[in-house]
Amino acid sequence: MQVGIFDHFGWAVAVIASTEHEVVDRRRIELIEPGLTPAPIHYDSKGLDVAATAALVARVRASAVRASAAALEELADALPEPVVSVALRAWPPDFPEDIAVQRRTPYEARADAIMYRQVIAEVAHARGWHVHHYVAKDVLGQARDVLGCAGR
Repeated sequence: MQVGIFDHFGWAVAVIASTEHEVVDRRRIELIEPGLTPAPIHYDSKGLDVAATAALVARVRASAVRASAAALEELADALPEPVVSVALRAWPPDFPEDIAVQRRTPYEARADAIMYRQVIAEVAHARGWHVHHYVAKDVLGQARDVLGCAGR
């Protein structure tokens, strides 16, 4: 089974396909536990200093690890065959890790989403799944090519 994930501020859509490219499952998965902000940099770092922001990000990231691991475990348990790979939206390889830099434009608008993708990648790797990255604007054309579909 191959899992494709499209994340959005603390949750994601997971689409699971067989090796024959048939969709076998599609579901929403939670990437963070209830009660925490899904966007510690973009929405909730305003008014906080760098140290407080870093502490908030650490709490949210730890929650994202637990929630993502639980979501992927539940997903894998529900499938008729083992998952071999997960596809995630790509992020810039040089995206800054420093919280002070992430709080600044243009990084603050993408820092939270990239954190979720990095967490999912870590959890998937820990499960022995291969992690592939895709560029959102290219994925439909690539799917048409793989499936041999004509059209737009």
